[in-house]
Amino acid sequence: MALTAAPGLLAGCSDNTSYPADSGERLLLDNVRGYTIAGGQLRRFGSLLVGSDGRVVALDPGNVAGARRIDGHGRTCLPGLHDAHGHIWDFGAAADELDLSGTWSLEEALGALGRYAADHRDQQWIVGTGWNEGAWRLGRLPVAADLDQVVPDRPVWLERVDGHAGVANTAGLRAAGITDETEAPAGGQVMVGSDSEPTGVLVDTAMSLVQDQLPTATAEDHRRHVRAAQRKLNSRGLTSVSDAQTEADELAVAHQEAAAGTLSVRLNVFLSWDAFTQIGTEVRTDSAARDLVRVRTVKLYIDGALGSRGASLWQPYSDAPGTRGLPRMSQDELNDRVRRVVEAGYQCAVHAIGDQGNAMVLDAYQQALPANRASQWRHRVEHAQIMAVSDIPRLAQLGLIASMQPTHATDDMTMAESRLGRDRIAGAYAWRSFLRHGAVIAAGSDFPVSTENPFDGMHAAVTRTSRDGKPLGGWYPAETMTPVEALRAYTLDAAYAAHQESVLGSLEPGKWADFILVDQDPFALPSGRALWQTGVLQTWVAGKRVGDYGQL
Repeated sequence: MALTAAPGLLAGCSDNTSYPADSGERLLLDNVRGYTIAGGQLRRFGSLLVGSDGRVVALDPGNVAGARRIDGHGRTCLPGLHDAHGHIWDFGAAADELDLSGTWSLEEALGALGRYAADHRDQQWIVGTGWNEGAWRLGRLPVAADLDQVVPDRPVWLERVDGHAGVANTAGLRAAGITDETEAPAGGQVMVGSDSEPTGVLVDTAMSLVQDQLPTATAEDHRRHVRAAQRKLNSRGLTSVSDAQTEADELAVAHQEAAAGTLSVRLNVFLSWDAFTQIGTEVRTDSAARDLVRVRTVKLYIDGALGSRGASLWQPYSDAPGTRGLPRMSQDELNDRVRRVVEAGYQCAVHAIGDQGNAMVLDAYQQALPANRASQWRHRVEHAQIMAVSDIPRLAQLGLIASMQPTHATDDMTMAESRLGRDRIAGAYAWRSFLRHGAVIAAGSDFPVSTENPFDGMHAAVTRTSRDGKPLGGWYPAETMTPVEALRAYTLDAAYAAHQESVLGSLEPGKWADFILVDQDPFALPSGRALWQTGVLQTWVAGKRVGDYGQL
C-alpha cells in the first residue's frame, strides 16, 4: 500500500506551531526521596525546583520564594521513564481487538474468540493478538481448523504475542486468496500441512498477505488509539517512548496531538521503511512541540522472532533441525538500506534476534559507517537478543546502541534453551557482557509483545527471575544489571539512544521536568517486596501533572 503524507503532516514538523502557554508559576516539589543519574552516578535529592517553562531549575534549592510548594510526603521521586522500544499504535489499537494474552490453553482462547465474535457481530474481520502456544503447552501452533470450530463464517486473523506470526481461519485464508499455490514473499513462510494445504499460519513477511486485507484505520482511530495508549503508559510511569515503527498517517496524528496539547507521552519516532522512502526527506526533525515529537530514526528488520523460529541462526534450531530461521533480505539489500538511511542523515534501528541476523546487521553498519564517525548517529540494534559471543565486542566498537528488553529474557527462559541449546545461550540476553565491553543499553519492553510496565523490566534486569522469583537465584544470573544500571537504561541511556540526553533522561537543571512519584524506594525495597510491585502515584511531564493514581 502506498504511503502519502496526510493533510497537515508536513506543516507539523517544525516548532512554529502555537502550543499551550506556560503556567507562569514555579513549582517546588519538596519532601521526597529523589534519585536521578547525574555526572555518571546516582544522585539523591530531597526537593526539586521547576521553572514556569516546565524545566528543572535546581535540585535541593533551599528556601525558594514565590514558588508553589508540593509536599511529596516522603515518597520516592524518579525521572520519568523512557521505554526505548515499544509500539504505541499497536498498543492503543489493542482496545479494539481480541486480547488473548491472558489465555493459558487453546480451549480458553477459543472460548474468548467465540464470545468476542458474538459481541462484535458488526465487525467484518475479527482481529486479535497475544496468543502463545508455549504458554498453552500445546506442543504445536494453532491452525485454521481450530478457529473454524467457533467462527466458520467470518474472516479471523490472530497474531502471536511476538507479532512475528499469525493464524487465520479458513474464511480468512479465502478472503486473502491464499491457496496451496500461494508463494510466500522473501523472508516469510506460508506454513502447510502434510496434505500441502495452508494450515492458516503465516510467519513474518507472509503475514502481509492477510494484513493487507484488513480494514484500514482512520485518523480518528489513530487518535483514539494514541490517547488510550498514553493514559495506560503514563500510569506505568512512562513519559517517553521510542515508537519502533510509525507510518505516515500515524505520524500526522502524533503531530496534531502534540500541537493540540493533548500528547502526554514524548514520542521518539522510528519511521517504517515505506514511510522513510515516501516522506523521509520532508518530515525529519530533531524536535517538535517542545520535544514532544522527534523524527530522526528509521526502522529495518533482518529477521523474525525466536518463539516462532523466525530468528535467523547460523546453525539449525536445536528443537527443529530442519530450519535456521528466516532472513528477511540478503546482506546486499540490508547493506543498501542501511547506507541509504545513514546518507539521509537518519539514525538506523535494525531489528535483529538471531546470531546470524545480528552478525549481518553488524556487517552492514561496519560497511556503512566511516571508522572515525561510527558513533556520531548512535545507530541501534533493536533486541540484540542472541549474538555469537565474539560479536558482542563489535557492537560497542562500532558505537552502536544495544536496544534490549529485559522481560524478553524472563518471558523466553522457559523455551530459549530448547530453541538454542546451552552453548548459544552464552550470547543470549547478555546484558552484563554488553556493559562489560562498554556498550550503552537502552531498555524497553516491546509492548504490547511484553508488559508495558517498566518496573517489570527493571525487576527482570536486576534478578533475571519471573514475578514469583523463579528460578531461584535467577536465570543465568551472571548477566544481571545492578539497580542503578537498570534505572539508567530506562532513563538517561534511553534518552541518549534517542539523541535527547541534553533535554531528557535525568532531573538536572535545564532539562524538562518529567518525573514520577512512586510508592516504594527501588534502592531500598521493603522486606517482602519486589521491584515489579512498585506502584506509580503521580506522573508529571514538563512540570505538569498528567496522571494521579494514588494518595501521596
